[in-house]
Amino acid sequence: MFADRAKIYVRSGKGGDGHVSFRREKYVPNGGPDGGDGGRGGDVIFVVDEGLNTLTDFRHIRKYKAQDGETGGKRNCRGKDGADIIIKVPAGTVIKEAESGKVIADMSGDNKRQILLKGGRGGNGNQHYATSTMQAPKYAQPGQPAMELELLLELKVIADVGLVGFPNVGKSTLLSRVTNARPKIANYHFTTLNPNLGVVDLQDANGFVIADIPGLIEGASEGIGLGHEFLRHIERTKVIIHIVDAASTEGRDPIADIYAINKELENYNIELAQRPQIIAANKIDAIVSQDDPVAKIRAEFEPKGIKVFPISAVSGQGVKELLYHVSGILATMDDKPVIFEQEYFPETEIPYGNEPFSVTYDEAADEYVVEGPRIEKMLGYTNLESEKGFAFFQNFLKDTGILEQLEALGIQEGNTVRMYGLSFDYYK
Repeated sequence: MFADRAKIYVRSGKGGDGHVSFRREKYVPNGGPDGGDGGRGGDVIFVVDEGLNTLTDFRHIRKYKAQDGETGGKRNCRGKDGADIIIKVPAGTVIKEAESGKVIADMSGDNKRQILLKGGRGGNGNQHYATSTMQAPKYAQPGQPAMELELLLELKVIADVGLVGFPNVGKSTLLSRVTNARPKIANYHFTTLNPNLGVVDLQDANGFVIADIPGLIEGASEGIGLGHEFLRHIERTKVIIHIVDAASTEGRDPIADIYAINKELENYNIELAQRPQIIAANKIDAIVSQDDPVAKIRAEFEPKGIKVFPISAVSGQGVKELLYHVSGILATMDDKPVIFEQEYFPETEIPYGNEPFSVTYDEAADEYVVEGPRIEKMLGYTNLESEKGFAFFQNFLKDTGILEQLEALGIQEGNTVRMYGLSFDYYK
């Protein structure tokens, strides 16, 4: 069965605790501290597997946990880092935070690998806490806790063109004629329950990927029938081909059908209704009425800028003209795929609570020092090498009042700020 939606739980690895121990060697009765640091917890990493095309595997396994970091050992032995967990998904998978529905990552385009949750940093062993006044510290730092999330995975097909329309209007027939796709076709409603993809090859023109989006019904945008299951697949398409039964073989009014489907698209996502749309008036070989239904459809929609093409998906009549027109529209558009922007940043949702931090000036080193459990936790989870991670870091400094405190201490542009192992120059 085609599966395009799944809900899973993921957890990164906890950082290993630092160790408390002291040197115990012959002739060294009172050795100093030698407790090792804990290892870093494993990350949760999503990667695109081109061999996958559904989310079926996630129906059987719903919990994914990275390995915890090992505790530090004696004699300055550092704990082993926890193993990352690699989660493979098909291209086009959108990863959302389950409760809010906000996008965390879109595994499309160039995004083939994404670290979703970083493992906790390992704690420092007691060797780090020896001072001139406390030479035998009996304290070591615990490892940072793991991060966990409930995720909603949604597979949205990657296609340039989407075929929409009521059930049994000929979408699957058209797809099988213009591509190598072979969807199952029969004469009853909801034959197609899975989106089918096919590649259209054209002579002397650019080809494109086309998707047969399963038949819609009124109320689909509200989840009636399998509405949401179908509509999510059209979100990436750049051009919409709206297929109607011009011959009214089932007694339906094609003009009313077009308005009904467009209303569903608009209700689901206003942007969908604004994308270029073409009407394919299908089944012209079956028209028996004396009136010309195609002329009525044209009179209704072409003044609105929607081109109408009379076709027969069975015989192929008019199909070539339709495809070349679509290719021409796509040639004028940006060829980048539709990618969903990140809306939810896991590192910003960490419950820092009211853990303390301090902002001081180290006169001997001529540096401004920011430290404390809250700062250490933030640095442990944030990837400062990424543009988004660094932007979060800057917002963190502002939102927590650190920048304000630095300015109160008289910091000037070019002065050095130190946060544990990180040093940077201050600029407004």
